[in-house]
Amino acid sequence: MTSGQTPGQAVADTGVLVAAIRAEENRRPDRLFTDPFAQKLAGEHGRQMLAEAVAVSGDKSTLQIVVRTRFWDEALLHAVPPVKQVVILAAGLDARAYRLPWPDDTTVFELDQPAVIAAKAEALAGDAPRCRRVAIGVDLTKDWTDSLRSNGFDDRQPSVWLMEGLLQYLDESAVRALFERVDALSAPGSVLLYDIVGKALLDSVMLAPVREQMSRNGAPWLFGTDSPEQLCEPLGWSAVVTDVAEPGNNWNRWFAPAVPLDVPGVPRGYFVVATK
Repeated sequence: MTSGQTPGQAVADTGVLVAAIRAEENRRPDRLFTDPFAQKLAGEHGRQMLAEAVAVSGDKSTLQIVVRTRFWDEALLHAVPPVKQVVILAAGLDARAYRLPWPDDTTVFELDQPAVIAAKAEALAGDAPRCRRVAIGVDLTKDWTDSLRSNGFDDRQPSVWLMEGLLQYLDESAVRALFERVDALSAPGSVLLYDIVGKALLDSVMLAPVREQMSRNGAPWLFGTDSPEQLCEPLGWSAVVTDVAEPGNNWNRWFAPAVPLDVPGVPRGYFVVATK
C-alpha cells in the first residue's frame, strides 16, 4: 500500500488489475467474453499490476477472473428478464452495463466507493451504456441501503445481485452483515450471485504468493469458506454451488480437473447462484 493510501483505496485498486486481465482475454481469438472497454479502464497502471501479478504468481493466477467473468455474464443474462433491476456491489471497473445485451427496461445499479465511480465515469465519458445505469458512491462496510432506495431501487420488486471478487476482502462479520442487508432488500423471485474463496484454498501453500502480494498491495484476503451456501440459505435462499474448475475445464481455461464437491479439503473457489 502506498503512502497515504487507505485500505479501501487499495481494494479498489484491484479493479484496475481485473480490467487488465479482461483486456488480455479480449485480445484472444478464443476469448470467453468480449470487453472492448477493459483496456482503457485498465490503463498503464493496470498493465503494470498484471505484469507484477504474473511475475509473482504465474499465468494461472488470472484464470479465475477470466472464468468468473464469463460465468457471471451468462448468469446475469439468464436472470433478466423477468427481473428488471440488477445491483452490482463493489462494481469497480466492471463494464457490463456497457457491453452486455440487456433486455429493454433493465436498470443496472453500480455501487462502489465514490472515487471509483468517478474514475469510471471519466474513463467511459464518451461511451453509452446499453441499459439504464445508476452509479452510486457508497461505503459497502456501512449501511448503504437508503442510498440505493433513494436512487430508484424498488425493494417490492425482485432484483438480481452480483458480488464478484468482493467477499475475500471482508472479515466474516462484514460478510454476514452484507448478506443480511441484501436479503432485507430482496423481494421473492430475487437472484443472488456471488463467488467465494474456499477456506482450504485460502490456507493453501499454492495461494500463499497471491495472498502475500495482495497484503503488500494493502488488500489482504481475510475470508473464505468451504460451505458457501451457508451464507445465504439460513436467510431463506436456495443455493446451487459450482466449483470454479467445472466451467473452467468446460471452457479450456483451467489447470486441474474438477473434484466432486463432497470431497473435503480440496483447494478451490466457488460460484453460487441463489434464488429467493
